[in-house]
Amino acid sequence: MPAELHETSLIALLAIGFVLALLFGLVANVLKVSPIVGYLVAGIAVGPFTPGFVGDSSLANQLSEIGVILLMFGVGLHFSIKDLLSVRAIALPGAVAQIVTATAIGAGMAHLMGWSLGTGLVFGLSLSVASTVVLLRALEERNALQSSEGKIAVGWLIVEDLAMVLALVMLPALAETLGGDASSIHAPGTSSGSTAITLAITLAKVALFVALALVVGTRFVPWLLVRVTRTGSRELFTLSVLAIALGIAYGSSAAFGVSFALGAFFAGVILSESELAHQAGNDSLPLKDAFAVLFFVSVGMLFDPTVLVREPVAVLAVVAIIMLGKSVAAFAIVLLFRHPLRTALIVSASLAQIGEFSFILASLGAALGLMPSDARDLILAGAILSIALNPLTFAGVQPLTRFFEARPRLLALIERRGAEKHRKTVSPLSGLENHAILVGFGRVGSAIGPVIKEQGLPLAVIERDHLMLGNAQALGVPTLEGDAAAPGVLEAASLDKARLLVVATPDSFQARRIVERARELKPGIDIVVRTHSDGEVEKLEALGANRVVMGERELARGMTEYALRSLGVPAERARAVAGRATPVNPEGT
Repeated sequence: MPAELHETSLIALLAIGFVLALLFGLVANVLKVSPIVGYLVAGIAVGPFTPGFVGDSSLANQLSEIGVILLMFGVGLHFSIKDLLSVRAIALPGAVAQIVTATAIGAGMAHLMGWSLGTGLVFGLSLSVASTVVLLRALEERNALQSSEGKIAVGWLIVEDLAMVLALVMLPALAETLGGDASSIHAPGTSSGSTAITLAITLAKVALFVALALVVGTRFVPWLLVRVTRTGSRELFTLSVLAIALGIAYGSSAAFGVSFALGAFFAGVILSESELAHQAGNDSLPLKDAFAVLFFVSVGMLFDPTVLVREPVAVLAVVAIIMLGKSVAAFAIVLLFRHPLRTALIVSASLAQIGEFSFILASLGAALGLMPSDARDLILAGAILSIALNPLTFAGVQPLTRFFEARPRLLALIERRGAEKHRKTVSPLSGLENHAILVGFGRVGSAIGPVIKEQGLPLAVIERDHLMLGNAQALGVPTLEGDAAAPGVLEAASLDKARLLVVATPDSFQARRIVERARELKPGIDIVVRTHSDGEVEKLEALGANRVVMGERELARGMTEYALRSLGVPAERARAVAGRATPVNPEGT
C-alpha cells in the first residue's frame, strides 16, 4: 500500500464506513427492519470477502473496541437495580434457564458439526443472549418499555448481560482447559498454575475491581461530575463523561486484567443512580451511537457471505435456535411462572434475536482459539437474519393473543392458574378534576410544574425516568411512571376530566403520538407542546395541538404562560408569573 494511502486509511475507513452505513441503514429503515442490519451489510461491503474497497481490519478492530466500551458504558448507565429487583422472581431464574437451554442446544449443534466442547460452549453462549439495542428499540417503538411485559423483558436482558459479563471474565481463565490459547490476549495468570488457581486469581481481581468501583467510584465520580457541572461548560461535562468511561475501562484492564467491556459496564453502573445519569447518557449518546455503528461495521467486515451458500442448512439451524429454541424456552418459562399468555408472547418475541454481546463473545472466542471462522460466520449470519426477522415475531403477538382470548377454554389449558393476577393495568390517580397533565419533568417540565402548583392549580405529572419522577414527587403532586403514549396511561391520569395537557418531552416522535392519542380520547382537550424544529410545528398543529412552543430560551416561559391562561389565570398575571419559571431539575432535558 502506498504511503499516502496508508496514512489516510483511517480517514478512508471512517468516511466510507459511515457513508455506506448511512445508505444501508436507510434502506433497512425503508424495509422496516433494524438499522443494525444495514450497518452489518455496510461492513460486509468494505470487508475482504467482497469486491471493491477493503477497509483496514486492524484499524476497524481498534475502533470497534471503542464501540464496545461505549456500548457497555450505556448498558451500565441504564442498569437499574430497582427495575431488576421488581421482576427478579421471574427474570433471574427465567434468564438463567433460557441461557442454559439455548447454550445446550447450540453446543449440541456444535457437536454435530464436529467442533470441540470449548467451541460448542462459546457458540451456544453466543446464541443465547439477545441484543440490548434491538430489544430496547423494539419495545420503545411499541410503547411497551414501561409495561409489565417490557419490564420483565428488560430485567431478563439485564440478567443475560450480567451473565455474559461474567463469561467474558471467565473465558480467558478457562481457555486452555477448553482447548484454546489464552496467550494470544492479555490474560494475566493464565500461563501457569492450575485452572482452579488461575480462575480464583481472576475472580479475586475482578472482585477487588468491583469493590473499588462501587465503594470508591460511587463517591468520587459523582463528586467530580458535580464540580464539572458547576463550570457551566457543556463541553467539559461531555469530556468528563467520556474520560470516565474510557479511563475506567482502560485502567481496569491495565491494573486488574479485566476486560474493557467489564470496566466500561461498571463505569456506567457507578453513574446509573446519580442525578446526573440522564444528562451523562444524553451527552455521550451521539459519540456512543457513532462508534456503535463502527462496531457493527467492523463485525460485518469479518463475515464471509458465501457461508449462506456453503452451509445453508447450518445457517437455518442457527436461525431456528435463535428464533424458535430460545423463544419457546422463554415462552414456557414465563407461563410456568403463572404469567398471562400475552406476557409470554411479548417476552419470547423480545428475545428472538442476537446482537452485540454475541459478537463480543465470538470475537473473544476467536482470539482465544476457541471459535473457528465457520462458527463465527454462522453466528453473524444468525444475527443478521434474526434481527431482520424480529419485527415479524412482534407482529404475531396481537393476532395470537386475540385468537386465544376468543377461545377461553384453549387459553385456560395454556395458562396456569393464577395468571389473571398479573393482568395489571395502570393504577388510576383519584380525585383529579379540571387539572393539568404535565408529560415530562426534565429541564422544561421542571420549570412549568412548580409554577402551576404555586398558583394552587391541580396538576398531575407523567414521567418515564424514575429520577425525574422523584423530583416531581418531592413537590407533592400526583405522579404516574410510564409512557404517556402507551394505552391506559393518559386514562389513568384522568384525561377525561382534565382541562389541559402539557407535553414537555424532548422526544418529537413521542410528542406526536401523545397528541394524537389525547385527541382520540378527548377531542376537546387543550394541548400545548414543546418542539425544536419548524417541521415539527406543522406536524403537531396538524395533529391538533393548540399551541406549539419552539426555542430553548422561550420554552419554559411560553409553555408556562399558556398553561396558566388555559387554567384560568388572567393574562397579565400569567405573563408575570411565567417570567419567574426556573427549572428544579437543571440537568434534565
